[in-house]
Amino acid sequence: MGSSCSFLYINSVLLFTLRSKQVFRETSRYILLYNLLFVDTAHLVSNLLPYLLASLRIKMTYYACGALLLFSVFTGTISPLTLGVMSLERYVAVCYPLRHATIFTMRSTGMAIALVWGFSFIQILIRLIMLLYFFAIYLNLHMNDFCSKEAIFFAPIFNVFEKVYSTTVFLSVVVVVIASYIGVALVARSVSTDKVLARKALQTLLLHLVQLSLILTSTLFSTIIVAIARTVGRLALMRVYNVCFVCLSILPRCLSALIYGLRDQSIRPVLLQNLCCWWRCSVVLNKSQ
Repeated sequence: MGSSCSFLYINSVLLFTLRSKQVFRETSRYILLYNLLFVDTAHLVSNLLPYLLASLRIKMTYYACGALLLFSVFTGTISPLTLGVMSLERYVAVCYPLRHATIFTMRSTGMAIALVWGFSFIQILIRLIMLLYFFAIYLNLHMNDFCSKEAIFFAPIFNVFEKVYSTTVFLSVVVVVIASYIGVALVARSVSTDKVLARKALQTLLLHLVQLSLILTSTLFSTIIVAIARTVGRLALMRVYNVCFVCLSILPRCLSALIYGLRDQSIRPVLLQNLCCWWRCSVVLNKSQ
């Protein structure tokens, strides 16, 4: 929980930083980053809540658990799609620098974000319809087990839908990221290209691929845990579960702060200043108490 709280703290400060200056609020790259960071933070919180409730031995109703998990799936779907849009933005910035300002305006960026949210919401509606159908079977609304995806999405149709949807989304985004990387790499050879900008764009696209790989692996979290549960005891399983939870559920959602917050020359000084300021304020408040 300590690492989770630390990541939440850093993400919260970075979200505040991206709204603190006008240049961050009016630049397409930072608008997309804010959207990515916002949904990653929301996804992190929605993942931590069932984990915390299970640690406290608190059980939920099917409806409450289903709503929480649907929200988690919703925010989790937005991240890879946003990474695809961000990869296209870097491609246009390097390959078409003179047209970048006209292509990625605040209006077009907002429309892209709305499309990403709308597409993600459609698959949530499909899951909701399936859940309501299976919830109608239960006379006792209180769960016998703790809130988890395994307890809610138990029917085989959920696994089939998850595999088909995740495969389609991630393959599409991976193609976009790889195509953007190849395009930037080819243009980087040109004499007239900004070499520093192209090199940073290539590094960012590679990091996006790593982040996508981790997010894709996190969708296999349940499958991994179920497979391990067949070979190890309960105590060993809980240890493996905790490690997998941090590496597969938390870490992928915190890479945005590391990729952009520490590497971006415009964000880094403001972020460090805000981090220090918030830390000093918390220390002063603790001493006063």
